[in-house]
Amino acid sequence: MSNIGSYEKRLSDFDWGQARETLGWKDGELLNIGAMCSDRICAEGHGERTALIWEGFGNKSGKYTFDDLRLYSNGFAQFLKDQGIKPGDRVCIFMDKIPSLYFSFLGILKLGAIAQPLFSAFGDESLEVRLASAGTKAILTTKKHVKKVRKIRERLPELETIVVVEGNPSKLRDDEVFFDVEEAPKVDVFDVYKSTPETPSVLHYTSGTTGQPKGALHVHSSVWGQALTTSWVLDLKPDDVYWCTADPGWVTGTSYGIIGPWSLGVTQCVLDSGFTSRRWYQFIQDNRVTVWYSAPTAIRALMKDGDEVVKEFDLSSLRFLASVGEPLNAEAVIWSGEVFNGLQFHDTFWQTETGAMMITNYPGMEIRPGSMGMPFPGITACVLDLKTHEPLTEPGKVGLIAFRPGWPSMFRQYWKKPDIYRSKFVGASDDAMPDQLRTDTSLWYVSGDRASIDKDGYYWFVGRDDDVINTGGHLVGPFEIESALVEHPAVAEAAAIGKPDEVNMEVVKAFVTLKPGFEPSDDLELEIMNFIRKRLSPLAMPQEIEYMDKLPKTRSGKIVRRYLKALEWGEDVGDLSGLDDD
Repeated sequence: MSNIGSYEKRLSDFDWGQARETLGWKDGELLNIGAMCSDRICAEGHGERTALIWEGFGNKSGKYTFDDLRLYSNGFAQFLKDQGIKPGDRVCIFMDKIPSLYFSFLGILKLGAIAQPLFSAFGDESLEVRLASAGTKAILTTKKHVKKVRKIRERLPELETIVVVEGNPSKLRDDEVFFDVEEAPKVDVFDVYKSTPETPSVLHYTSGTTGQPKGALHVHSSVWGQALTTSWVLDLKPDDVYWCTADPGWVTGTSYGIIGPWSLGVTQCVLDSGFTSRRWYQFIQDNRVTVWYSAPTAIRALMKDGDEVVKEFDLSSLRFLASVGEPLNAEAVIWSGEVFNGLQFHDTFWQTETGAMMITNYPGMEIRPGSMGMPFPGITACVLDLKTHEPLTEPGKVGLIAFRPGWPSMFRQYWKKPDIYRSKFVGASDDAMPDQLRTDTSLWYVSGDRASIDKDGYYWFVGRDDDVINTGGHLVGPFEIESALVEHPAVAEAAAIGKPDEVNMEVVKAFVTLKPGFEPSDDLELEIMNFIRKRLSPLAMPQEIEYMDKLPKTRSGKIVRRYLKALEWGEDVGDLSGLDDD
């Protein structure tokens, strides 16, 4: 039986206190995420359970127990304390998905400092913007990435400590320190910071489509939302082997690649050796992965490589699949059921700002391919009219996805940007403070995404508020077009944007990559156009199709429509350091 059981029953008797029951947490116990994901599991008698199975480049690998987590996170906490880091200081983690990333994340929280994970593919300029914004006190990095830090060090007066966690200490500069936690003396006891529910924990920077990146600040009580959604949506059980493919530089990689599974005492796997279909399938087979949480772009890449590759591997250990990061097109859901022994990917919707899943497909619930699912119990959601910001009641009408404030994992502020934080809440007064906004249940937090709700309560994603194509006054969602495009037998991946048009304001332009065996041609372009016209509508039909060898993506796998749109509109493409340049 699934952990959530009956979704309808959970809705009727829901209380966030159920998260405490799920974790076995009692009032008065220490509420510190770092300790809850390591020390507490050991205290419950599970210290020898495997916490982390890691594989990296060059056939490097390692296995670590929860007791290892406890000792190594203590080691990082003590080392940073000795370096003068204090509670509340921002400590950046800037490294690939190596074990020290995961140990240091927990150690920073044990110290009471704020973990600031950043994607290791960022260039020095992107790194500088985020470190300067946060007033970062220390950065943990590797020999591979320290060169970027050196380029900007002089322009960051608040950055006092640079720690290199692997490599040759003799090659460091005088203003850098070396720390290899696995080689250092073990720290069996560390006085963990006694955080309150509102003590800051993690500072995640959103990429955004306009303006400078914004730091979304989370707190230690976010664990209630993260743990309960991990249990009920991902259905993790003590004997599972779980694989979240996300990088902790993004919120999925912390909420569900660290906090969620480890707060429940579940074994998780990390693969840090790039993407190929065979490598991923081999990883699942070798480690007997049971629950797999991945991105739609990766799923579509697996689809592109075909069904025959899947048959080369024993994937019978899998029992539950979920996706995150962007909407999952219907064809991918159907395909997964055909190749993974009847298992379909369950799409989940949430954001950096929400900190945990908000609208999802649940174990045991009917999946409607292409739908985001329904709101998590305890979450009050709706779609708001685009002009009046009043909740829409008509099924199928497109509006802005919005949530009533007050869920545990909700971000508490944009770092030093109170006006932008306030702008996310419909109905907020001009002088409302962050603490008021996050608790005022008369307001709506607006996500910036558009969707419709069908007559049965399922949500259907349309697009980002700034991605929606307005053609002749009609709103067309790029996701719907892209989903239809990839159903054409020639199309491997697709992105749709609005192209300027004198008459209609915008018309649809599609960028596509083709599957092996297909070549670009005018005849194929016309065939794809008519395919969309028949499947959706004349309004959704692309007026132009551009063939590409590959689509621009972030290293986490999201297609970057803003880059394509900026090129089309002759605008500044913005910060591209997060793009995958492989």
